[in-house]
Amino acid sequence: MIKAEALHHIAVICSDYEKSKKFYTQILGLTVIRETFRAERNSYKLDLALNGQYLIELFSFPNPPPRPTQPEARGLRHLAFAVGDLEKSVKSLIDNKISVESVRMDEFTGKKFTFFSDPDGLPIELYER
Repeated sequence: MIKAEALHHIAVICSDYEKSKKFYTQILGLTVIRETFRAERNSYKLDLALNGQYLIELFSFPNPPPRPTQPEARGLRHLAFAVGDLEKSVKSLIDNKISVESVRMDEFTGKKFTFFSDPDGLPIELYER
């Protein structure tokens, strides 16, 4: 058996690199660790951190296929980020013209959460601490 010790990173492929880079850095507040252009693949790789921890590899590739369905396609269902103030976070998303689902209550924890999408439609959850 393999004993995983920690989450190393999440890889996300985008269709519009600049748009997604702006979304993950300016909207979600992740910081750039390293940005690499790989000429042989005509592809960018952007390493992003949250609170100093390496978390997301954002890739661009020419003509990536779309995600088949929302969010029940096989594979990764959504990314979830913890926030201190869900209402303030929702307001920030709305102020940035990002559509947000209604806030819901987790029946098991009593915590509030909601969903929205990144520029390519990848579902993202905000979950209040």
